[in-house]
Amino acid sequence: MQELPSTYYAVIFTSKRTIGDNGYEKMALAMEELAQKEEGFLGIESARDSQLGITVSYWATFEDIKRWKDHAAHKIAQEKGKSDWYENYQVRICKVEESYGFER
Repeated sequence: MQELPSTYYAVIFTSKRTIGDNGYEKMALAMEELAQKEEGFLGIESARDSQLGITVSYWATFEDIKRWKDHAAHKIAQEKGKSDWYENYQVRICKVEESYGFER
């Protein structure tokens, strides 16, 4: 992930998947590649176990997030998510005002 600015936005997407892939993995990779080309995209992190998935994408501005949400290809993926891939999901959008970490 690239160096993040001092303040930025995080979109936290938590989900419970349906059984089976049903084309999910291919679409998820395509959406990540497409998002990386969008203005304001800063990075993405994702983790999943057998029940819960968490993906956090980072964006420069709230407007960048709205533009990505309305992207035509992303809208198709959103509809497939509702019809085929998710039992449920939750989206949270946060402004990050401080971030720190540790690396060995």
